[in-house]
Formats: sequence, structure tokens, C-alpha cells
Amino acid sequence: MARPTPSQPAATPKSSVSIAKKAATLKASSVADSMHAPNASRAREGSLRKAASRKGVISKGPATKTIVPTRARSASVKNARGLSLGEKTRLAKIFTQINVKPMDFMASAEFDLEDAEQRILANAPTIARPDVTWYRPLMDDFISARHRRARAGNSQSSVLLTGAQERVLFLKYNYSRKRVRLVQDALVDNKPTTDQAREMIKFFDLAEGFREQIAETNLALVLAMAKRVRNIDVDLSDLIGEGNMALMRSVDKFDCMRGFKFSTYACRAILKAFSRYSMKVQKDRSKIVAEFDPTMERSNHLETVRAQSEKDSAREVRHLVETNCADLSDLEKLVITARFGLNKAPGTPQATLEQVGREIGLTKERVRQIQNRGLEKLRLAFENRPTLAPASIPNQN
Repeated sequence: MARPTPSQPAATPKSSVSIAKKAATLKASSVADSMHAPNASRAREGSLRKAASRKGVISKGPATKTIVPTRARSASVKNARGLSLGEKTRLAKIFTQINVKPMDFMASAEFDLEDAEQRILANAPTIARPDVTWYRPLMDDFISARHRRARAGNSQSSVLLTGAQERVLFLKYNYSRKRVRLVQDALVDNKPTTDQAREMIKFFDLAEGFREQIAETNLALVLAMAKRVRNIDVDLSDLIGEGNMALMRSVDKFDCMRGFKFSTYACRAILKAFSRYSMKVQKDRSKIVAEFDPTMERSNHLETVRAQSEKDSAREVRHLVETNCADLSDLEKLVITARFGLNKAPGTPQATLEQVGREIGLTKERVRQIQNRGLEKLRLAFENRPTLAPASIPNQN
């Protein structure tokens, strides 16, 4: 049979013929343009792909690919578009957390049974979650806000787990992590189908919930271990934070199939974390010669020089008054001495003009005039005085 050509519209739909013509034209021109204008070629290729996609007859990829009917699109792409906005957001957060490395889990022979999901998740007994509101300020970094409201009605003030109950929780936790790992291993280019995406969201959320429940049930271990090492010179809040991190790591690494209690394993891990943190703090402190003191960094040289200069000047003025080098009258000398307390102990408050006036029988204004005249004489004498060594001036305290 002869191959249909664009001149035979009866054998090919009109829209397909139009797209085929554009594809053929692009293919012919791309060979020549690739040697001169690769950017323009890619632009034409992108415009053709957009036009074909709007008609639903071309698959993603280079424009020269085979044109296919709309109903033959990839099933994985179609299913991936079926996720809701909330599911897409949640999936993106999960990929952010686990895309760096595969999900780890502690293996168990029970995971390989045909009805493992039914036995471990569905038929296992339900274990109540404890009420940890008393510990909330210390665990805000570890407890997901999305679970707080949902579990508020299914909490007890305290829960003590038996060995069998611990085994149930850890089997649920590790089985959920294994299912996430299986989805990771089955992904192609990190592009899950709708079923894979929903399965990953389901088991990742289950694993996070079981992890939080185990940690909440054993929070008291952190405080108990912190009391045993109270002599360590470390801030208590920092110590509890390190203990919380060690507890969460213990949940991830504990193997319930070995027959040990989780508290035994976690307590040793918490104490080791305390020891490592204390050694780190001491090492950091040893690098610091002394704590920073702002007052040590501020120079007081100017204040010291100024204070000493004022003290020396006061001593010289006292010497001028006592030796009467300023040629003061008896009344001026009396007013200056009484007004500024030159005959009193250092630190004695100055007398007011009114007090001096009552003492010598003069008015306040007259005392002020005598004081100003005496101070002027002292100023002139002080400016014209010969330079005296401090030792030659008597030091009166």
C-alpha cells in the first residue's frame, strides 16, 4: 500500500496532517540551522511542541518524535496528575527529607511474610499515646504539629510499655520505613506514579507517627539521665536538648528482635551523648583565655589624668589661700574658706551663701560680692604662680 501523503486528506485527519507538516518542516530546517543558529532552532522546536501538545497529539521530547494519538499518552504521567495539591505538597516535603539517601530500617523476618502488613499494622493491638504536655517546651523541635490535634483525644497521662508492647511499636515503625524504602527503590528518575506517591505518603506518615509515639513514651529517660550528671558544668536546657537528640537516634537504631528493653539501650546512648557534649563544651572553653569584659576594653586613662589634675589644682589653691599669695583681705579669706570648706575634711558639702552670711553676720548678696572678688584674686595668682613640684605642696586630706 502506498504511504499516505499530505495530498491525501481522506487517509489522515486534518489536524494530524497540519502537525505532521510542521514537524517535517522543522526537521528539515533544524539540520541547516543547527550549524548557524542553534538557539533559533530550539525556539522553533519549543513552539512546535507547545502547539502539538495543545492538540494532544504529540508526546514530550524532541519535536522529531513520532506523533501519537491523545489516548496513547504515558499512563504514569496521567496518574501523577491525579494527585491533589495537598498530596503534592506533602510528597515534596518527603522527598526533601529522604531524597538524599535511602530510608534505613531494622530488618525482621516478619516483614517477608505474605500477610505482613495485615499482621503488623492492621491486626496488632493499639497502644495509647502518653500525654506529654508537661514536656512540650523541650520537645517542640521533634513533635510534628500536624499530629497534635489528632492525638489529643487518644492520650493518657503516662504510659509504661511492656516488652511485648515495645516490640509491637518497633515492628510497626520499621515495617513502615521498609515500605517507604521499597517505593524509593522502585522509582525511575525520582518520578513516582500516583500509586507510588500515595503509598510513600501513607507509610512515611505512619513511620513518623510511630517514631514520635516511641519517643514521647520514653521522654522521662532524658530527665532521669540528666539528674545523674547534674555535676557537669553545662546548661541544663542544652543538656536536655542533647538528650532528646540521642533519644531520637536511639529510636532509629534500636533492634527489637534482639530481646533487650529499649530503655536499657536508650539510657546508655543518652549518657554517651551527655559525655560527648560536656567534653565538647570544655574543649571550646579551653580555647578562651578569659571571658570578655567590656570594662577591660575601655581605657580610663583620660579620667585618671583629669581626676589627678583636679586634685593637684585644689591642693595648689588651698596653698595659695593659706599662704595668702593672692593678697586676700581677712574678710575675703574668711568667706572663701567657709564657702568652699577649705578648713574641713574632704567630701564635706559646700556651705551656701546664706549659711556663710549667717555665720559672719552679712547678707547673702554681700557674701557673694566678697566671694567673687576673692576668687578673681585667686585666679590671677594661680595663673601667675611659679611652677611648683607636687611634693613641695603639702597634701592635706
